[in-house]
Amino acid sequence: MDKPVDMFDRDFEWSELTRFAAYTSPHATLGVVSGRRRQGKTFLLDAVAQAHQGFMFTATETTEADALRQFGASLALYCGEPAPFRFAYWEEAVARLMRIAGNRPTVAVIDEFPFLAKASPALPSIIQRALDPAAQRGNTPVRLLLCGSALSFMGKLLSGSAPLRGRAGLELTVPTLDFRLAAQFWDITEGHTAALVNAIVGGTPAYRREFTQGDTPNGPEDFDPWVIRAVLNPGRPLLREARYLLAEDPELHDTALYHSVLAAIAEGNTTRGAIAGYLARKSTDLAHPLRVLEDAGMITHIEDAFRKNRSAYRIAEPLIAFYHAVMRPVWGDLEHPGRAERVWARVQSTFRSKIVGPHFEHICREWARWHAAFQTHGGHASRVASGTVSDPANKSSHEVDVAVFGHNDTERETLLAIGEAKWNDTMGMSHAQRLEHIRGLLAARDNTRGENVRLLLFSGAGFTQELRQRASTDQNLQLVDLHRLYHGD
Repeated sequence: MDKPVDMFDRDFEWSELTRFAAYTSPHATLGVVSGRRRQGKTFLLDAVAQAHQGFMFTATETTEADALRQFGASLALYCGEPAPFRFAYWEEAVARLMRIAGNRPTVAVIDEFPFLAKASPALPSIIQRALDPAAQRGNTPVRLLLCGSALSFMGKLLSGSAPLRGRAGLELTVPTLDFRLAAQFWDITEGHTAALVNAIVGGTPAYRREFTQGDTPNGPEDFDPWVIRAVLNPGRPLLREARYLLAEDPELHDTALYHSVLAAIAEGNTTRGAIAGYLARKSTDLAHPLRVLEDAGMITHIEDAFRKNRSAYRIAEPLIAFYHAVMRPVWGDLEHPGRAERVWARVQSTFRSKIVGPHFEHICREWARWHAAFQTHGGHASRVASGTVSDPANKSSHEVDVAVFGHNDTERETLLAIGEAKWNDTMGMSHAQRLEHIRGLLAARDNTRGENVRLLLFSGAGFTQELRQRASTDQNLQLVDLHRLYHGD
């Protein structure tokens, strides 16, 4: 099936879904689709269902009886029945669903499946029994797709001893667009504006289409006016979106606590101890909320590149980080029309230091992992992280924004490159010398390739002429500006 012309990217997801939909087995088969909210999963699955003349049901948060009533009415309409099906139990509803296909595979999508399972916890087990070999004799070649945005629930659907473990022929995650694809989606060709927009809305497609109705910054000079009219405007949905994202996840019950944890991380408290100190709680008290936020896809837990016993937390959704660092402290002002311009002028420094700086470092790590060429690192990158390097002689430590690891001929992991990222600084020789010093410290620990470790300097403001001249004759020194970040390797 040809992908719809109005669908941006998603080539891999479309090909996997259409392959699954066209699978020629005479038996019913199961697929699971998940991903964070607003990524276009419903749009994608609706297109697949329409292309294959299939059935699609979108669940709502309701009771079991009402869900069965809605499902029966929707399924009867699809089957051309004059009256709604009256299902008393999910067993009979699922059994009827498994018989909707004729002599060809037919797609059946249940979107927002976690809402149904919340009202009817036995539903995954009921579907599992309907897919058992004994039950398949009464089934038709239905291609059942269960979809949901509650990542903590969807992640457990096929894991461990879950009823549907081993039953699925498709397990697809619809990701956010990476920073390059996001720039293309927003039709932003200039790197400075693209990076700033990405620092606020990330790669979530809905934030351009549904939430801003295609309103994009028309160049660097229009970025501030765009933030005022599209993001901080009390009449636009982006203003309250971050608050709703937590409220919509059924696994996040104590939203006040989770908002507090996210606020602590947005303020730069990235270790469990620092978060606990910010919240005036014991570190052990945070194990559960941190795990829940991580399972829900709100935060990520990243090991230090050079210290295995040290790790940091990072907010995964840029809009949530922007809300907690920039919007939440001035929320009272933002709710009143006409104050956005003055508020934005007041929070500029916070935005640059707590949002743009850390997000630029993240973009640089993404580039180093997925877009940089073999020649850039002198090897294939298998892992990219940030980390801290001890300096015993000076009784200090050094932060490394980008650490690129690969594998040598013996398959042992080796350090390929280290890098520093500065959004607002024009980088010069002192930045290269700092990395050289860190490279020497790492070489002394005898776990790197010594002088062969390459140095990467990332800047949103550019480089001095002296540094450019040195880089032109030294392949171990790589300069990455915004143009290379978005268009080069």
